[in-house]
Amino acid sequence: MSNCTSSVIVALDFDNIDSAKLLVKQLSPEHCRLKVGKEMFTMFGPDWVKYLNGQGFDIFLDLKFHDIPSTVAKAVKAAGQMGVWMVNVHASGGKDMIEAAKEAALKSNRPPLLTAVTVLTSMDERQFSEVYDGSDITGKVLSLASLAQHAGADGVVCSAIEANILRSRLSKDFRLVTPGIRPMGSSKDDQNRIMTPAQAMSAGVDYLVIGRPITKALEPALTLAEINASIK
Repeated sequence: MSNCTSSVIVALDFDNIDSAKLLVKQLSPEHCRLKVGKEMFTMFGPDWVKYLNGQGFDIFLDLKFHDIPSTVAKAVKAAGQMGVWMVNVHASGGKDMIEAAKEAALKSNRPPLLTAVTVLTSMDERQFSEVYDGSDITGKVLSLASLAQHAGADGVVCSAIEANILRSRLSKDFRLVTPGIRPMGSSKDDQNRIMTPAQAMSAGVDYLVIGRPITKALEPALTLAEINASIK
C-alpha cells in the first residue's frame, strides 16, 4: 500500500487507456488514491489494476458487487488477490452477502477495505421514489449503513449530504466514502446530491471520490493540490 496522506480518490473514467496513463503520470500516489470503475475494468481488466498498483497507487475497485453471497465472496476474494486497497458491494444485497464478502476479504494477504453502497448519489427524490416505496433517502441510507456496519463492513459509500447523520449514529472508525464531490464552480454533471470537498470533510467524510473536476482539468496535478490544500 502507498504512503498516501490525502483523502482524495481520483475516479478514472476513461475509455482510452493511453489517455488514462497520461493522466496518472501527472499524479502522485502520495497525494491521491485512484478508483477503477465498471467501464475501465470491463475494457482493460485486472491488468489495468495491476499496472496502477505498479505505479504505487492504492486502488479502490468500484464494481459494486450485488449477487448471492457465495458469488460475491468469490469476487471479493479475486479483488483481494489483485492487491486492491478498497472494494465495494451494494448494501441492499443484505447482511449475509456483506458478511460473506467481509470473510473473503479477510482471507487476503493484504485485506482490502470493504465498503457498501447505500443510495447512489445520482438519485434525486423522484428517482428514489420510483425504486423505494414508503421511505425517504436519508432514512434508507441510515438503515442500509447500519446494516452494513452490523454485517462487518468497514464503511459505506454515500452522499456527503447524509454524512452528518451517519457520523452521529455510527462508530467513529466506520469509513464514509463520498462520490458527488464538486469543487466550487464545477459542473454537477450527472450527480444530484453533491458538496464541495471542504463541506464534505466538515460533515465527517473520510474519503472524497472526485473524477471530472480533476481528470478534465487543464492542470490535473494543480487542481488536486488545490483540493488537498482546501481540506487540510
